[in-house]
Amino acid sequence: MKYIPRKHQQLAEEFCMTHPRAALLLDMGLGKTVITLTVLNRLKYEEFAIRKALVIAPKRVAEDTWSREQAKWDHLKHLRVVKIMGAKEKRLAALETDADIYVINRENVEWLVETLGTKWDFDAVVIDELSSFKSAKAKRWKALRKVIFRAIYVYGLTGTPAPNGYMDLWPEIYLLDRGERLGRTLGAYRTAFFNPGAHRGHVVFDWRLKPGARQKIDALLSDICLSMGKDDWLDLPERSYNTITVTLDRKARKLYEQFKTDKILPLLREREGLSLAEGEDYDSAVIGDMAAQISGKLLQMANGAVYDENREVFRIHDAKLDALEEIADTCAGQPILVLYNYQHDLERLKERFPQAVRMGGSDTITAWNNGEIPMLLCQPASAGHGLNLQEGGHIIVWFGLTWSLELYQQANDRLHRMGQRSAVIVHHLVAADTLDERVMAALTRKDATQKGLLDALKSYIKEGLT
Repeated sequence: MKYIPRKHQQLAEEFCMTHPRAALLLDMGLGKTVITLTVLNRLKYEEFAIRKALVIAPKRVAEDTWSREQAKWDHLKHLRVVKIMGAKEKRLAALETDADIYVINRENVEWLVETLGTKWDFDAVVIDELSSFKSAKAKRWKALRKVIFRAIYVYGLTGTPAPNGYMDLWPEIYLLDRGERLGRTLGAYRTAFFNPGAHRGHVVFDWRLKPGARQKIDALLSDICLSMGKDDWLDLPERSYNTITVTLDRKARKLYEQFKTDKILPLLREREGLSLAEGEDYDSAVIGDMAAQISGKLLQMANGAVYDENREVFRIHDAKLDALEEIADTCAGQPILVLYNYQHDLERLKERFPQAVRMGGSDTITAWNNGEIPMLLCQPASAGHGLNLQEGGHIIVWFGLTWSLELYQQANDRLHRMGQRSAVIVHHLVAADTLDERVMAALTRKDATQKGLLDALKSYIKEGLT
């Protein structure tokens, strides 16, 4: 296919060519992959500035997206793309293969750094989904930090650079500029731009931007980051959101309310009354983990089933399955992308809808885009980054919601992106008077963080007791 770049793609391409270390903060669907491949092609075959490039990407994106995009466009078909994936023997063989671009999934970054050691010789490094390197404590971040500055060109790609707030930015930007703009250490960044918020003793688990800090950070990053929103550059079909409320039957409601009372109230008492003698870390780490576990149980129950202590599945209701069946009937055979969270959700979905197919590898993506799959079942994390599913359908159903704003936005944008020809509709199945409603509200106000989870649980139980 002949590549005729749009205006925003031309601007992004030239920005990369004139900024050897840059972040492309482009909305999903603006074509980050083809832009970057075009830049790498120019750097090697027109500028003779690089010999080989490394692309680090989420696993499914590494498996499918980069090679698919390279093969799609006429001006890129000569590029040799090799995937450093699979068993150790296959990865080692891939490293020995002569190629222009080497693609690796982010889980293998630490292995790659250890394997190559001083032989690390990539002239260009592309981090596809830069936000997955937002933790300076992660092993992959620490490993990449050791070698990335040997590369002449470093590009970070993401549409969500700060999914949980501006604190996420420092590790990401450090991999581009070695701390030149935001400080050499995370501590220096915090001191310069944040005030401590919620804390217990010396342990701070909520940092708040100082007045004017957001504007200062934006200004510091303006020369290294290019930000583009798809609403400003693309004439996409409309996208609408629809909440379908489902009602639990009497038995399911009783079980739900009993669990809520038995589990959440003790957690809140623990959180509010924990003494300092019991340890600072216990409050911030253990209580947060307990809240996440209880939240997960409540969301499972809202979906219709829950794991017991022995990991056995206990079925509670079919309200969401019934609602999804109504949607499928109404859509009259149009393909539906269904997003679920738990294995028992998947099992019940496949039982009710035998024609449904679980998201797999490249073959599944091709079959979906060819219109061969009537219902595609996918976990949000599996649909989170880089997958082009817009040719296969325009209807999304959230069978189970997620607290992650990043995953929510990314999954929705798998269909609402360049190449989509129909109006996209996003259905949310929300169980009435359950935590589903709190998650939906958190996503709407863009506060999908652990703090939002804890605060939602707190107000939820208090309202139930009044």
